[in-house]
Amino acid sequence: GIDIVQTQIRIAGGATFEEIGLDQSKIEPRGVAIQCRVTTENPERDFAPDTGTISLYRHSAGAGIRMDGVGYTGLTITPYFDSMIVKYIAKGSTFAETVARMKRVLIECRIRGVKTNIPFLLNVLTHPEFESGIVTTGFIDENPQLKKVSESTWDFANDEQSDQRKVGANERLLRYLANLAVNGHPAELGADPTKIIRGSKIDTRKILVPPPREEAPSGGMRKILLEKGPEGYAKAVREHEGLLLMDTTWRDAHQSLLATRMRTKELERCAEYTNAALANAFSLEMWGGATFDVAMRFLHECPWERLESLREKVPDI
Repeated sequence: GIDIVQTQIRIAGGATFEEIGLDQSKIEPRGVAIQCRVTTENPERDFAPDTGTISLYRHSAGAGIRMDGVGYTGLTITPYFDSMIVKYIAKGSTFAETVARMKRVLIECRIRGVKTNIPFLLNVLTHPEFESGIVTTGFIDENPQLKKVSESTWDFANDEQSDQRKVGANERLLRYLANLAVNGHPAELGADPTKIIRGSKIDTRKILVPPPREEAPSGGMRKILLEKGPEGYAKAVREHEGLLLMDTTWRDAHQSLLATRMRTKELERCAEYTNAALANAFSLEMWGGATFDVAMRFLHECPWERLESLREKVPDI
């Protein structure tokens, strides 16, 4: 029931504890709070600041958690400012409960692209002395192994988050494969382009696409547009009693999950399947500004040829 800000101002103005009504004997602790400051520092280099671009940034949250941070995917970390990127405060009814909440928050926090002190903080939170709640300011100096984070392991349910060597391994592998798919094997690493076997003996189209249907596709909503024109199409939409769906996989999911890096030939392989699966859909979103930009500047493909090819292979949507 005490307004902390008002009380501080009154004390600064000369008021005594008695005048404010503060009596230490009547103040009782209620709950426990722990604060962890996540910084872009390398614990194994005596917390030297790390720099680079954040490739993945995802906050964690939950009951009893407060988060203050300014990070985001794509943020460039420079050595010229404070290295703190986010601050978490956990509160609970007991010390053990608060420690458990803070562990979960740090496990679920995803910051990739630069080194952080998260594994160091987890080493501290899982140390038996700290878990006992009885430590001194000399705790870190007395336990220098806390800063050796490269091979740290923890007793967590998530196997990938229980071993620091596995943290971020999936992201690194995906980025490596994506880079190879788009840019090829780098010659500076000794790759010999003449020995690279292009393509595969397995025709994935036969695996992905279901057997041809015995009945020819009805043509879906597009057939109405072609046969009856815009007015007839609008009338059919108004009279339609069901829910009309637009699939956004080729545009939204492609851009959000794969950075719009799929090439025309890869989209062509799934085009027939898409046409069969979504023949009765209202529409298919498959184009955006990022699609055009990436096709031309990164994949060195003609976006207009892609449009023509996919239109031909998806005639019913």
